[in-house]
Amino acid sequence: MVETDSLVRCTEPIQSDLESFDRKLADYLQGDSPLITSLARHLLKSKGKRIRPSFLFLSARASDNYSEYAVDASLAIELIHTATLLHDDVVDDSELRRGQETVNHKWTNLISVLMGDYLFAKASRVMADTGSIDLVGAIAVAAQRVSIGELRQIEEIANYSLSEEEYLEIIADKTASLFAVSCETGPLLNARQRKERESFAAFGENIGIAFQIIDDLLDFVGNAEVTGKEPGNDLLNGKVTLPLIYSLSRVSEASRHEIIGYLSNDGNEESFQKVYDFVGENGGIDYAYKRADDLCQRGLDSVSPAQVSVYYNSLIDLVHYTIARAS
Repeated sequence: MVETDSLVRCTEPIQSDLESFDRKLADYLQGDSPLITSLARHLLKSKGKRIRPSFLFLSARASDNYSEYAVDASLAIELIHTATLLHDDVVDDSELRRGQETVNHKWTNLISVLMGDYLFAKASRVMADTGSIDLVGAIAVAAQRVSIGELRQIEEIANYSLSEEEYLEIIADKTASLFAVSCETGPLLNARQRKERESFAAFGENIGIAFQIIDDLLDFVGNAEVTGKEPGNDLLNGKVTLPLIYSLSRVSEASRHEIIGYLSNDGNEESFQKVYDFVGENGGIDYAYKRADDLCQRGLDSVSPAQVSVYYNSLIDLVHYTIARAS
């Protein structure tokens, strides 16, 4: 509840934008077939935090770049994001997301995959409606990067030699790409100079990487009632993230071998506790938090509005919120 209240305060100046977004999203997910309507209602029951739309609206308004097509752009990006989650749940054989049954568990894997495809198609239609070739191109590149990141993450499952640089490249594609295009959308739709577009894209990229680091950190320190999944789930399924990467880099080969043995031991609560203690003792949790904080500051340093406004102040608060989720 505290986390939700914090997010509401951050997004208070753009509540009308988010309400327009919610209405348009509900409209776009209705009526093509009874099954799609049922699936849409299920997805809308757990609509998430609307982080990407919030960054898009606040970035656009803070830089005086709000456009009549801002809601359409945010809708296209969120539809792509939701489609990737549907596909992720099939890959991970997940049963819960955001505290409710996943589509693949409530229906079937086939339906989840096809609903994801449907959302990708809907996103294309929304982008076309804006009439902006630049927007279509930027979102298409971001969607491509998401797919690359997802594939690379699967490739690196249980690769305990993964470097920090490789990890950051993966999450930049998988997660930060949609943050980057969200923050770039305002300057892009208003045909601003390339320098301004690149500054806001860099802002979104850094914030998106930080956001994913914190998401991964929550696998160690998160509350299942808030995150919707038990701590250690990702770790024991072979997902290699920054706290573990950093901790493994600081110990002897013998210690590395011992911890990797726990991770390879079919995953259980005792194994997670051993690895959790190891990561905490070797500074992995603190390092991940600090790395995310540094990235957020780098992102903020890349943008500065012509004048400070309620939107820019809320944008700063939203950046801090992305870090506070793991505090």
